[in-house]
Amino acid sequence: MDVLVENTIVPYTLGEEDEKKLILREYKALLRTLKTKIKPGDKILLRHAFEMAAEAHKTMRRKSGEPYILHPLAVAKICVEEIGLGVRSTICALLHDTVEDTDITLQDVQREFGEEIAKIVDGLTKISTVMDNNSSQQAENFKKILLTLTDDPRVILIKLADRLHNMRTMDSMKREKQLKISSETVYVYAPLAHRMGLYNIKTEMEDLSMKYMEPDTFKFIAQKLQDTKRERTKYINDFIRPIKEKLEKTGFDFEIYGRPKSIHSIWSKIKKKGVAFEEVYDLFAIRILVNALPAKEKEECWKVYSIITDAYNPSPERLRDWLSNPKSNGYEALHTTVMGPLGRWVEVQIRTKRMNEIAEKGLAAHWKYKEGASDESRFDNWFAQIRESLANNDSESIDFLQDFKTSFLTEEIYVYTPKGDVKMLPIGATALDFAFGVHTAVGSKCIGAKVNHKLVPISYKLKSGDQIEIITSAKQKPNPEWLNFVVTSKAKAKIKDTLKEEKRTIAEEGKYSLQRKLEGMGASMSVPNMEELCQYFKVNSTLDLLYEIATKKIDLKDLKEFTVHGDKLVQPKPIVKIADEKPPYDPDYKAPNKKDAELIIFGESSDRIMYTLANCCKPIPGDDVFGFVTTGEGLKIHRTNCPNATRLMANYGHRIVKTKWAKNKEISFLTGLKIIGLDDVGVIHKITNLISGELKVNISAMTIEAKDGIFEGNVKVFVHDKDELENLVQALLALVGIERVDRYDID
Repeated sequence: MDVLVENTIVPYTLGEEDEKKLILREYKALLRTLKTKIKPGDKILLRHAFEMAAEAHKTMRRKSGEPYILHPLAVAKICVEEIGLGVRSTICALLHDTVEDTDITLQDVQREFGEEIAKIVDGLTKISTVMDNNSSQQAENFKKILLTLTDDPRVILIKLADRLHNMRTMDSMKREKQLKISSETVYVYAPLAHRMGLYNIKTEMEDLSMKYMEPDTFKFIAQKLQDTKRERTKYINDFIRPIKEKLEKTGFDFEIYGRPKSIHSIWSKIKKKGVAFEEVYDLFAIRILVNALPAKEKEECWKVYSIITDAYNPSPERLRDWLSNPKSNGYEALHTTVMGPLGRWVEVQIRTKRMNEIAEKGLAAHWKYKEGASDESRFDNWFAQIRESLANNDSESIDFLQDFKTSFLTEEIYVYTPKGDVKMLPIGATALDFAFGVHTAVGSKCIGAKVNHKLVPISYKLKSGDQIEIITSAKQKPNPEWLNFVVTSKAKAKIKDTLKEEKRTIAEEGKYSLQRKLEGMGASMSVPNMEELCQYFKVNSTLDLLYEIATKKIDLKDLKEFTVHGDKLVQPKPIVKIADEKPPYDPDYKAPNKKDAELIIFGESSDRIMYTLANCCKPIPGDDVFGFVTTGEGLKIHRTNCPNATRLMANYGHRIVKTKWAKNKEISFLTGLKIIGLDDVGVIHKITNLISGELKVNISAMTIEAKDGIFEGNVKVFVHDKDELENLVQALLALVGIERVDRYDID
């Protein structure tokens, strides 16, 4: 259970009677949202579930001080209003924290509400512990959850509602808890919401995660959107006017409106394309909803498309036809990007009312509209693939969660077999993934493929619409290289199994060599001795140890360093060397005073702790940072917006240490700036004069390239902290002809 802080500004001050009225008011509001779904007898069951939960949680409060029962009520309301679930799911949502946090048992739930509800509550209880364990344990727990998901998807839908409410009410929490929960959300829950077709929930989760993980950028984009709202509204109205007139003239029953893109998606575009906010053209999308009979839906959508492309020129490569091939989460629509007034590209989404409900409510709406086996099969196929993957996968795999994300939570492509059957694969899948999708034996023997009748290597990345024929050879067998380019969990699991089998065969030789060596020393091949050797040679398992002995990576002569007591091996004591870490060469470098701590670590104690700065993001003082306890290299400091931060915080939350910088002007840190501007006479002199002359910042290296009147420069500088770096960036931007200055990480 995540007990989070309610988003309140004033202290919580309600008296007992007012609290009771508030709880009852929220319960009645929940019943109103369920009005159309309640059948005879449901009200009694709902009341019973509400009273049971209220009684169980009566002594519990959220961090804000409010009664805890308001959380299950809010989760139940999200389930009904935003996901479209019904009475039984509402009962499960009301009870979702009772078994884990109160005296109520699963047997109590089963006795009062039956096996179906008990099973869902059990799934919700298991899912809440998954993110707080070590990695391999986490992978095993996550597998159990996924089995429940494929058995009854309502478990995951209710959990998504629970997570969304927690994200909405997280403002006053401790910073490290906000970071951990946001990371989990953006790493697992948002992609899962997307895969279940819950686009609104996915978008809100991403935005809320960004609000806590990158607060400055979030505020900057939110403010920019606010500042440009009037101008955007005018542009949308001008764009819509001619289309609206034509649609009305043709007799369509429709709605048309513009909606802003999410802050997270705008930020992704800024990063991906390397442009400023003002240059992101699709800050909004135009949506057209058509009322059409089921048999005429496709026809009507294409007619609307025709009217739009008569009014505005479309970009041919930006047409997305999810009418002919809906996504596996049920999403159907036509997307096109057209050139609007003032030379701006605008994305237009065309759907029917039914398609829109599926886009908003995902899986739950999909069930409501199920009309035939073909509709049902899309989700069923997805669940079947997950079941197969779970059956094949090694539960101890630390990579399991990442493999699952890559295989099942990404967008998919549609490809064809030689006979014309459609197969679904994740984006980035290769010909080898397709081969393993056909059959394990086909994948293991694959030597190449023909894509659209042309010969391609097994690493060829497939695109939607490709037709593939696999070429096999009896002499072929999997090799470790294959793991670098397959993305589906089925292919990865099968390749790993085969390689492990080979490894075991080779390891047998190592086992024989080690046994003889140990016997000669008077030691046994016991489990403690093997663990001692694994630790000494820095390998992960006994299998790796024996394999490396067999392949001569480990030399058994090194065992002469060990002593034997009884039949036990004792490692030689390591020689400890204490070396002062220095930053990269700086001519003005002075050793720091012993009394100055560069970084304050919040944990068991706030004493000076040895740490290193992560190479992946090169933090400097003033950056928002966290510490990560590595297995072999001690504490590493990462920026919170580091490319690896989300994965580390989501997967290894228990190894995250809260850290912040203390001011220390004695040490310089190397960082890089990319400068883009107009290639003018003396521009290099202006830049170097400002950095070295006026601001007295040391330059480590500088490269400038000019082409077609534009120059691009990379400057490596030594700065003391983030403030100094930001001052430098602002000063550079103030120079005439400088267009952009971006920080980059030095490899």
